[in-house]
Amino acid sequence: MTDETGIVGCAWTLEVEGVTGQVMFDGHVVTLLDAAVSLVNTLTDGTRQGRPYTAPHGDQLPQAVHEALPLSSHRSTVEPRHAAYLAHTAQHMRAVFEAVDSGHIDQAAQLVNVLLGTAGARPQLDRVDGEPWQVHFHGSDDSLPVGWSAGCATALALAIGSNLAGRLGVCTAPLCDRVYVDASRNAVRHFCSTACRSRVKAAAFRARKASRG
Repeated sequence: MTDETGIVGCAWTLEVEGVTGQVMFDGHVVTLLDAAVSLVNTLTDGTRQGRPYTAPHGDQLPQAVHEALPLSSHRSTVEPRHAAYLAHTAQHMRAVFEAVDSGHIDQAAQLVNVLLGTAGARPQLDRVDGEPWQVHFHGSDDSLPVGWSAGCATALALAIGSNLAGRLGVCTAPLCDRVYVDASRNAVRHFCSTACRSRVKAAAFRARKASRG
């Protein structure tokens, strides 16, 4: 994992101003938040790193979803109807990120509640052979898109329903609206990627140099 994401090991340790101690997201929730970010950034139109971005569609959509989800090499090909379902989920999750980024937490909570209800999210202990019990947020018989939608919605709910709501963000770089989850120690992240951070710094450097010249 990179410094830009702020992920250390299999869990995020987030220090929140005004809160004693640290708040921990376990590895499964981290995976779900990563998936939410990946799905939104892959499957929604907008701008990315200074250029217009058009999300994959049609025949390209199943492979795009396959690559956006974690551990894609361990799953079979995504069916077109499942890809379309997750593209719809991604649109709703983008609205959640945008609402939080604008300071509209009540609206974000309502949007997440709709996602939770639509996907039928509920906690359940599941176990894969050779691994310990884990809390999942969907039924073992749910389809791939319903399972991921329920899991991502629950992860967003856990963030918004805690002191970590402000950690959901939209890139502040010009011509970029990709989203991120801020796992930096002091909640100082403003960009979706190192590429956007670097181009903003470069633009600022050029502006300072021009003003002196």
